[in-house]
Amino acid sequence: MDVKEIRNQFPILHQEVNGSPLVYLDSAATSQKPYKVIEAMEDYYRRYNSNVHRGVHTLGSLATDGYEGAREKVRSFIHAPSAREVVFTRGTTTAINTVAYSYGRANLQEGDEIVLTPMEHHSNIIPWQQAAKATGAALKYLPMKEDGTLSLEDVQNTITSNTKIVAVAHVSNVLGTINPIKEITRMAHEHGAVTVVDGAQSVPHMKVDVQELDCDFFAFSGHKMGGPTGIGVLYGKKKLLDKMEPVEFGGEMIDFVDLYDSTWKDIPWKFEGGTPVIAGAIGLGAAIDFLEDVGMENIEAHEAELAAYALERLKEVEGIHIYGPQKRAALVTFNVDDVHPHDAATVLDAEGIAVRAGHHCAQPLMKWLDVVATARASFYVYNTKEDIDALTDGLIKTKEYFGDVFA
Repeated sequence: MDVKEIRNQFPILHQEVNGSPLVYLDSAATSQKPYKVIEAMEDYYRRYNSNVHRGVHTLGSLATDGYEGAREKVRSFIHAPSAREVVFTRGTTTAINTVAYSYGRANLQEGDEIVLTPMEHHSNIIPWQQAAKATGAALKYLPMKEDGTLSLEDVQNTITSNTKIVAVAHVSNVLGTINPIKEITRMAHEHGAVTVVDGAQSVPHMKVDVQELDCDFFAFSGHKMGGPTGIGVLYGKKKLLDKMEPVEFGGEMIDFVDLYDSTWKDIPWKFEGGTPVIAGAIGLGAAIDFLEDVGMENIEAHEAELAAYALERLKEVEGIHIYGPQKRAALVTFNVDDVHPHDAATVLDAEGIAVRAGHHCAQPLMKWLDVVATARASFYVYNTKEDIDALTDGLIKTKEYFGDVFA
């Protein structure tokens, strides 16, 4: 894999920030976009901008082909059985909310259980809190081991005949933990529960096969995988999506409208009310083309090498605390003694190094870690070991700077 050539395809990387070459280490929040994605969206707006499904004119047909073609690319990318099981959403958050509101509220009742983990992003906690309040169901949390991983024995002991939904992140956006989704799904199904997987941090970085995982719902976002913001995907098994009611009503999602009643289109369109994010879907399709050209196996191997290198290099920083397991996805979350993560991120930014600092939309996990906030460096296909060297040097400077300030 020629990382230098890959970097050349990302125009934003070739600039200076605060007088230094940009070192972008915040791809877990949002990834940068290659020319292929930018040009695909520009081509839509310049050449065949039109609404989808509704018109018979040429531009409308081209737009529909682009939009539905992107759906087929998503289907193939995650190995879904049918493109009808691929629903375009605004992102992972919208996808999970759709399941929690439409499936959850219709199928949960008092005495039922929703099983989560403390490592979930807020978007995979709050919708289930609301579903539990609306239905009388109870939330249960899987225990976590000291290194931030899950024990399958604990999973087996936590899921019961009362469990109706198990909602788990494929990869933690803070710890980098890669959860055993296939095994968790098998255990959930043994008790008749359905699984909802937050794939926001897995789909961009590893090959995902929803049929192999056998999960019932799977959600992810375009902007974390080289695609545009405002577009995401909900995969759901057809037998479940067919029974679910839409959560948005209006144009596009209807079959027939009378003065006092209406009927809906088939899946996936009944969940895509109004004018969809056409350019976003086309951009997501182009992002998938880019990732497949590079090869997901190549990306995963490259990022595993970066993560291992980062763990070793960052240990050179005196007083650093790194959170999460040794084997992890492409991110490292840490704190440095006597330096608030916001201060560390600010000093690094002055060196042109972009990292994330805060609670990362995972406040229950911060409480579990017994910290207020952390700093996070996350890597993607365009990052290099030199980027990690720059981060390490920047953190050493940060430690020295605050040591001098408070000396």
